[in-house]
Amino acid sequence: MELICESNTLNEYVQETIEVDYSNQLIVKKISELFAPSQTEIEKVKTAYEYVRDEISHSWDIQGTQVTCKASDVLFWQEGICYAKSNLFAALLRSQGIPTGFCYQRLMLFDTPEKGYCIHALNAVYLETISKWIRLDTRGNKKGINAQFLLDKEKLAFTVQEQFDEKDYPIIYVKPHPKTISTLEKHTNAVEMYKYYLPESL
Repeated sequence: MELICESNTLNEYVQETIEVDYSNQLIVKKISELFAPSQTEIEKVKTAYEYVRDEISHSWDIQGTQVTCKASDVLFWQEGICYAKSNLFAALLRSQGIPTGFCYQRLMLFDTPEKGYCIHALNAVYLETISKWIRLDTRGNKKGINAQFLLDKEKLAFTVQEQFDEKDYPIIYVKPHPKTISTLEKHTNAVEMYKYYLPESL
């Protein structure tokens, strides 16, 4: 699939937003722990990716009820659904001047179409070293999910099954999609939100 940038200006993909709040002191502290001036661009992306993927719990996996949205809140609570985790990943990388956008998939919520669909969030990162956007998914691995940081091919958490009306959205958004943010803002129980209230399409 050919990715399509919402904006042709790379600088828009490093801007700070309400959700991608990398000036927050919690984020600043974590940045100092994760990154070193000697690291290459690719090393920084891999470090941030593996941190958010492995150290920040997916709310559904731990049945955590706390709803997080802003990157700083995700870091504070150490949990979030994919919408929230993608905000933290973007914040860490944008703080380093690495362009990072937001991508989405439409997936079956569980294992059959009858159980409904949901929008799943991941990120796209522009690597100047190889002049290429790559998609990375920080959802978090578990049995049946094995997302990895690879430069030569994608290894995302989920492979779209078009025969079941799943789809990849090709656009790399500058900001998190409003539907995902409004979902997080409207609810106070992450488990209930995940089961019943995730948007089914963009």
